[in-house]
Amino acid sequence: MIVGVPREVVSGERRVALVPELVPKLTKAGLEVVVERGAGAAAGFADAEYAEKGAGLESAVWACADVILKVQPPTLAEIDQLRAGACLIGFLQPYVNVEGIQALAARRVTAFAMELMPRITRAQPMDALSAMSTIAGYKAVLLAANLLPKFFPLLMTAAGTVAPAKVFVIGAGVAGLQAIGTARRLGAVVEAYDTRPVVKEQVESLGAKFVELGLETADAQEATGYAKAQSEAFYEKQRQMMLKVVAGADVVIPTALVPGKKAPILITEEMVRAMRPGSVIVDLAAEQGGNCALTEPGVEVVRHGVVIYGPVNLPSSMPYHASQMYARTVTNYLMHLIKDRQLRWNLDDELTRGPLVTRDGELVHQAVKAPPT
Repeated sequence: MIVGVPREVVSGERRVALVPELVPKLTKAGLEVVVERGAGAAAGFADAEYAEKGAGLESAVWACADVILKVQPPTLAEIDQLRAGACLIGFLQPYVNVEGIQALAARRVTAFAMELMPRITRAQPMDALSAMSTIAGYKAVLLAANLLPKFFPLLMTAAGTVAPAKVFVIGAGVAGLQAIGTARRLGAVVEAYDTRPVVKEQVESLGAKFVELGLETADAQEATGYAKAQSEAFYEKQRQMMLKVVAGADVVIPTALVPGKKAPILITEEMVRAMRPGSVIVDLAAEQGGNCALTEPGVEVVRHGVVIYGPVNLPSSMPYHASQMYARTVTNYLMHLIKDRQLRWNLDDELTRGPLVTRDGELVHQAVKAPPT
């Protein structure tokens, strides 16, 4: 069975779905690995490294591969090159990529979306979203530190004492916790808020103060482990109570995302207006519309003296380690699906069933059949 790794063609995407160090893991399992020439170049992995580890190098891999490993969803042109009945594993954006998912079904491709991996203990080595969120949370703080016209740490200098920056992180999922830890390591005073009371201990273990608004809800987390959307009345009350905390921060990093839905607005224009000039918002929900009402995805803007930046595809800005981390999750998942050198999936298994989007010409994931509104 041939595993193909194509070069990513989406603008700005520098990651690759397989790194050289993982090729032997696949070949030892009886798989043949073929990598498109230049696939890993943008991430810092040369063709020669793949060849040294036992991978074949080709100018194209789509037509010859039984399994395709991808980062970004394939374009319609790429789907047309797929072998009918092939298997595809990668980020597929199933809630919004309707045309692409339908094209995969028409091609009779068995497609697995890594973002639909269930949040259960057994799936942790395959949790690509968490891996990429780790990078996003880390990089968001570095971006904020670069944009902020202040030091992050407390400094005792001959010219006097410099007070530390105040950072407020909204959402204490993987990205939020990484942002908290990174900001603390840079010396900032950090506060954090999350609707899920269960994360308070995690926030405090990183040296941050957990902000309690009296709005925490026991049902703010889905059974899958992802955040659960709340009512607009809840978000409105949350915004009112959060105003003072946001106004007192030098840096605000909102990270609140609900899978398949537009990101909730947590920071209003009124809240931005209340912040000190020179303050910074780095909105990690920009790709789903943003948690700040003034966010423009991919653009750095200044509103009421506050710098608002909504970066997109942050993991791709650190392609070397992002590729390593992503490739490990994808490789682990592929190995889960393989038995006796063949793809043999058990649809009674939650790890197999959860990410499965298309099979035998049909849409098989319930959330994709009827995506959230």
